[in-house]
Amino acid sequence: MLTIAVANQKGGVGKTTTAINVATAMAATGWRTLLVDLDPQGNASTGLGVDPSHREVSSYDLLVEGAPLDAAIKETVIPGLDIVPATVDLSGAEIELVSADNRTARLRKALSAHRGHDICFVDCPPSLGLLTLNALCAADTLLVPLQCEFFALEGLSQLLQTVELVQQRFNPSLGIIGVALTMHDRRNRLTDQVSDDVRDCLGKLVFETVIPRNVRLSEAPSHGLPALVYDHGCNGSRAYIALARELIGRFPPERQAA
Repeated sequence: MLTIAVANQKGGVGKTTTAINVATAMAATGWRTLLVDLDPQGNASTGLGVDPSHREVSSYDLLVEGAPLDAAIKETVIPGLDIVPATVDLSGAEIELVSADNRTARLRKALSAHRGHDICFVDCPPSLGLLTLNALCAADTLLVPLQCEFFALEGLSQLLQTVELVQQRFNPSLGIIGVALTMHDRRNRLTDQVSDDVRDCLGKLVFETVIPRNVRLSEAPSHGLPALVYDHGCNGSRAYIALARELIGRFPPERQAA
């Protein structure tokens, strides 16, 4: 199973929206897809229609209690897309894991023997604590959503430093598959400037596909649906389909088919 962490320590950059919709696009093209919700807010779980009362076994139980992965996986309304939901209990996991054995390798251990899916996305919280560290240690590679605003650039450098530390100490094979520019507003010249600056700095690491600001992307979670299902034809959905296609194109040749 190919594991991709979707991470950025800055909140409000479209991280969960990216995780949900790229995972949906992958499932639609035949990949058996798993999404692990590691954000205590549980937005990915809500955005895929998993009611809080139906999250009996969650990512908290997986990391802290050592629950088996199969017990935590729930089907979603999207064929081929399953989720490990999150609950508010996860907000205490950072403290509880501090004194735990192998505190950075809990997720890696849970995912390592799993054969039921082709690809796994891990939606990380907007921080660089132990939850995100678990995701980076378990992941083969990292997908970074980056909002087209100035402050996002400052956060990116901090994230890249963290990736370097993880590579040195915990997961030498961790890579960055790409940076996805999100919330792009063509009416705002600043967003174009930020986009150009990021491309100048990171070159081909930045995906060609840019995710626009789109009302339908914002509306979809309130219906418990990915935007790709809520409004397949909107600009945001088309952009995420293109991003998923581009993402697959960056996989190693042996991974390009589900």
